[in-house]
Amino acid sequence: MKARWVLVAAVAVLLSGCDAGPPAARSSPSSAPLPAASPSPSASPSPAAEVALTLAFGGDVHFTERTAALLKNPATAFGPLAGELSAADLAVVNLETAVTTRGTPEPKEFHFRAPQSAYEAVKAAGVDAVSIANNHALDYGRVGFADTLDGAAAAGVPVFGGGRTIDEAYAPLILTVRGVRVAIVGFSQIHTLAESWKAGPTTSGIALAWDVPRAVAAVKAARDRADLVVVFNHWGTETDSCPNANQKSFAAALADAGADMIIGAHAHVLQGDGWLGRTYVAYGLGNFVWYVGSADTGVLKVRVRGRSVVGADLVPAVVSGTGQPKPVTGAAATALLKRFTDLRRCTGLAPAPPQP
Repeated sequence: MKARWVLVAAVAVLLSGCDAGPPAARSSPSSAPLPAASPSPSASPSPAAEVALTLAFGGDVHFTERTAALLKNPATAFGPLAGELSAADLAVVNLETAVTTRGTPEPKEFHFRAPQSAYEAVKAAGVDAVSIANNHALDYGRVGFADTLDGAAAAGVPVFGGGRTIDEAYAPLILTVRGVRVAIVGFSQIHTLAESWKAGPTTSGIALAWDVPRAVAAVKAARDRADLVVVFNHWGTETDSCPNANQKSFAAALADAGADMIIGAHAHVLQGDGWLGRTYVAYGLGNFVWYVGSADTGVLKVRVRGRSVVGADLVPAVVSGTGQPKPVTGAAATALLKRFTDLRRCTGLAPAPPQP
């Protein structure tokens, strides 16, 4: 692993939360222990303030139908773009599946599950953490979800956005990368089975974006503990390349709460990126390792210095016939990157952060 990780019990979330309705360059990491105490927003700058990092993100990943065959060799399951992930200081994807051989299918249309070797594939690709805040983590109920959590722990793959209790689901995952404390939280903004899949005081489940006060409290708790706060959301309207009103309003709330970057997936297509004030937002990364179809995709490389996102680039790719992301070059890459840039038009985001 490229980072040391700690799951923080975010007590502030409990106190203030409440239920509510429905871009190509890299460096390698080193680990450092999490400090016993973290600075308040008004404290002296952390020594990590001038450290430059590259964070890499991929969209939705699962292993079913054509992608299930990829697990015959977990070391190569992610394909050639694994090199982009493993070379980053920190790499994150959304793991859109239950990892289990047990459980009963939930009352919904699509069900995804994978064997324990899915975690071998994740690790081999250089992924440092995965989001489980999505609409497939509990496809095989809480029995399957327990296996997903236990399997991640056994494999040494940090997860976020879900847990055995509501405290655990909303708690920030803290990873120390080259002395920089990075907090990651994840939320799902999908309606399907949200009420029955949400985590409770003594019930396992996922962290929901619909509970805006608790989500905001989780980001504020992360802000108090970390140098850099990352939010990874599962949101958006399927096949719509423009963010919807719920995405935009939730992004604004998260930015106000202290998120330094907000990354998303779910819509099966790319959505635009840019800046919301000083917060970098990439609304949707689309499919990454996916069982059907072909679509634009890529590895998003976000460059940061301290709390500031100083640039972001998409390594362009398409979902190939194997379900793996395949890099594109030449005219195809130029066209894909133009399409990605043009998606900003409907986001309301700026092409650069405000000048100091």
